[in-house]
Amino acid sequence: MTEHYQILIVDDDVNIVNIIETALKQAGYHVFTAYDGDAACQIINARHPHLVIMDVMMPQCNGMIATMRIRQSSNVPILMLSAKAEGSDRVLGLEAGADDYLVKPFYQQELLARVKALLRRYDTLGSIRETLSDDCIQIKDIILDTAKKRLIVRGDAVRLTATEYKILHMLMSSPGRVYPAEEIYERIWENEAYAVENTVMIHISRIREKLELNPRKPEYLKVVWGIGYVFESP
Repeated sequence: MTEHYQILIVDDDVNIVNIIETALKQAGYHVFTAYDGDAACQIINARHPHLVIMDVMMPQCNGMIATMRIRQSSNVPILMLSAKAEGSDRVLGLEAGADDYLVKPFYQQELLARVKALLRRYDTLGSIRETLSDDCIQIKDIILDTAKKRLIVRGDAVRLTATEYKILHMLMSSPGRVYPAEEIYERIWENEAYAVENTVMIHISRIREKLELNPRKPEYLKVVWGIGYVFESP
């Protein structure tokens, strides 16, 4: 069922908004619209949507700035849209806090598939629903609370996006195992892995910033060059 999901579309191109809105409504989603980043932030604070589809290039407050502002207080999934396919733009979007990135023009089926995957990830591993279990994964002073879907770092609660949570849950569930970037992407994004190293790397870097004392010399979340990523138990 999709009716209870609320999605915010943010784009200054009215035609693009109308196309996406029609596709989402036909799929059963409830839709809000905004045409700049400032309006988007206001709607998020007032309506608390389950997903944001955010264009990059907008006047006044663009998608990058709006995403960084949203991330200060919310872990809502953000699918960033851009007419630029360059890898540097994708990296900037992910560094700003986006969960996924889609280049214009795109097929409606691909948009809906990514929306569905992000919502499923958020619903099962984000902040929408809490379970009654009190299970935790603890490695020294790092605790992943699987009941409340939150990270506790040296006694302090740390906000994670749903994507970050799922990556960390996978790595911490098998400490010492090295996961190639392609496997991480296929399991987390539920899409075929193709040139995904930068996408995974950016999310790993964001997680490191939240749990490591010195992200440049990580104690826990490490890279095994040429192979992948591992969560070690020092």
